[in-house]
Amino acid sequence: MIIDVHNHFYPPEYLKALETSGSSITVTSDADGNPLVHYPGDYNVLVRGHRDIAYRQEVMDAEGVDVQCISLTTPGTHIETPAIAATLATITNDAFARIRDERGARFAPLATLPLCAPAAAVTEFVRAIDKLHLPGAMLFSNVNGVGLDDECFWPLYEEANDRDGVLMIHPTYPVGVEAMTEYWLMPLNGFLFDTTLAASKLVFSGVVRRYPRIRWILGHLGGTIPYLAERLDRGYRAFAGCRKHIDEPPTAYLKRHFYYDTVNFSQGSLRLAIDFAGADHLLAGSDYPHQIGSIPLMLEALRALPVTEREREGILGGNAARLLRI
Repeated sequence: MIIDVHNHFYPPEYLKALETSGSSITVTSDADGNPLVHYPGDYNVLVRGHRDIAYRQEVMDAEGVDVQCISLTTPGTHIETPAIAATLATITNDAFARIRDERGARFAPLATLPLCAPAAAVTEFVRAIDKLHLPGAMLFSNVNGVGLDDECFWPLYEEANDRDGVLMIHPTYPVGVEAMTEYWLMPLNGFLFDTTLAASKLVFSGVVRRYPRIRWILGHLGGTIPYLAERLDRGYRAFAGCRKHIDEPPTAYLKRHFYYDTVNFSQGSLRLAIDFAGADHLLAGSDYPHQIGSIPLMLEALRALPVTEREREGILGGNAARLLRI
């Protein structure tokens, strides 16, 4: 079984609601008729795979992908006012559940939450998990500049912890984005740095220790976590502030509680992540259908890894099946 945990879909109900809900997002079209979703400082080009679920399933069949864990991507609902964010999250999750029900086991959607309104995010998380039976939720790496370690999100983590929940962290507008306005450096560099920052703060703040039953997924192979983790441990040994909320080195938490999707198709990077976290903590991810994503490159990279066949089967889908109860 091949399970792609990192890919994105904009339900038609969500796109329609952008035009009628009072959303701050502007939608135009490019020369090929693809919607352009504009938000402060950036835009996404919504190709057919972003918005046509039947076509997407045809692509999955052609590539041999059994299941996709679809999620909404940037800009997310958190850039809206709280009321509009809550409405758009509900519409998106209802649409995701419909897709799951109509297409059987091919899609395992991750819930969207109105993170700009933490109380509403708790309500929607409970509804999405308990009533819609979605297998987890996606969080953005910061919420309008507020870090995921902030205490305003702790009630959400309490609910996730009670349910042995799965929370995927996907990057968004990084801190310091004003230095990344050229050469697409925001997605190329900034996304990875913001994921790294979010994971580091969740560990050092004690959130991961406080809510040990949450399983976290980090997008894009954890940003730079596998590469920089040893430096975090040095900080733990050197600085009293880094030991204030935790009683183990950061790598203990990053290896035990975090999973890393494979949206980095470099053999060296993938091997480093396996060496750091273990093959049983890697999850296949393609970032389809973004321009920077690729199902063929994902599969090519994972099939070339020098691991046992049992480990390869785990990375391709077995690990995600266990984690998400697919």
